[in-house]
Amino acid sequence: PSPGSVGPETVAAATDPYRPKHLTVRGIGAGTAGRRSRAIATTGRRIGATVGATGSLHLVETIKAAAGKQAVRRATDDRRERIDLRSEDLRIAVREGREANLVLFCVDASGSMAARKRMTQVKTAVLSLLLDAYRRRDKVGLISFRGNAADLALPPTHSVDVAAARLDNLPAGGRTPLAEGLLEAARVVTRERLRDPRLRPLLVIVTDGRATSGADAVGRSLHAADYVASLGVTTVVVDGESGPLRLGLARQLAARLGAEHLPVAEVSAEALTASVRRHTHHLNGVA
Repeated sequence: PSPGSVGPETVAAATDPYRPKHLTVRGIGAGTAGRRSRAIATTGRRIGATVGATGSLHLVETIKAAAGKQAVRRATDDRRERIDLRSEDLRIAVREGREANLVLFCVDASGSMAARKRMTQVKTAVLSLLLDAYRRRDKVGLISFRGNAADLALPPTHSVDVAAARLDNLPAGGRTPLAEGLLEAARVVTRERLRDPRLRPLLVIVTDGRATSGADAVGRSLHAADYVASLGVTTVVVDGESGPLRLGLARQLAARLGAEHLPVAEVSAEALTASVRRHTHHLNGVA
């Protein structure tokens, strides 16, 4: 194939999905009720109070707000013997619940990821995260990049079935246009923020971190990573690199993005727990 072309394609299938690690957006949002990230909500645990006239009354804070004004109020109206509560004293409970998010997958489908065992592992991880997004009431979107371009395979939607079908049919092969994948993710995030400023994105980039497509592929990918980082999006880099010889490029990409680095083998909550247990056991043995 010519430079930058897709070249030979392979299509690997995912295996049975598993319970994935719980990924969340940093900070506290105020989006639509869901089951993923922390958010100010109408239900949930009470974390404070605010001035207001609608919502769940925070009685203690309301009385405290009025208490310091009683001397003045009684001086102007000595007929009042009970506590004088006024609308300005009202305090509404601030509660913390969970919100739904936009989970945007940006999947490297290039030749360096195309080994059947590796792509099967990647697709299984993404499918597991997709099903988790459905349970948590998230919107999902899917970008793939290979050859010389990135493709928005599925614009953000609540239809996880369609996302799973697009993932299942996703071919792999060709060079790695990492910069194009990152810039397409930035475009989708920016557009969705304009549509709904309350909907906070979680960007999941699945790649081995290699950039091989186009002139100055590495330099352009670094500039694109800096641009994505400037958007302040919570990002996770799922590292698809495997084998005895590893370059660690996905880890470097995560550092550039200010993102969490997560080896694909640790997307599974069970695998991650087992890893922690082994590490703890080793430390206890050393001690």
